[in-house]
Amino acid sequence: MAGPDDVVAALARAGLTVAVAESLTGGALTSHLVGVPGASAVVRGGVVAYATDLKGALLGVDAALLEARGPVAPDVARQMADGVRHRLGAAVGLATTGVAGPYTQHGQPVGTVFVAVTTAGRTAVRGLRMAGSRDALRTATVLVATALLRATVLPEAG
Repeated sequence: MAGPDDVVAALARAGLTVAVAESLTGGALTSHLVGVPGASAVVRGGVVAYATDLKGALLGVDAALLEARGPVAPDVARQMADGVRHRLGAAVGLATTGVAGPYTQHGQPVGTVFVAVTTAGRTAVRGLRMAGSRDALRTATVLVATALLRATVLPEAG
């Protein structure tokens, strides 16, 4: 699985910038990326929209979608990624949403996660059902999101 060093270097080589929208990961994904020396050349910023209403207010997620599906859904993750990409002026949007526990949320069981990557011409959304502690779920989501970013936007980057 690609580490943050590899992803940041590949984004820099490709001349791409990324913006991150986080719910489940609460800032850990942005921290994972900006921990790399030189990350400021590619990471535009991150938005932690933990509360459902902020996904709409800050990221432009459709209110009707949030009402109908709740905050943990593949289309919500996609709209979060698109919203942060546009609002922060990045080439790539990356988003996480899910349920880390201890309780279900809007009918979604603990361990349900959606990660999305969007560009002007590409979209990838990955749904996961994972088990583990709250911390383990959040950590695994950061790693999956980093790998999805690399695989979607930089499939041939070396």
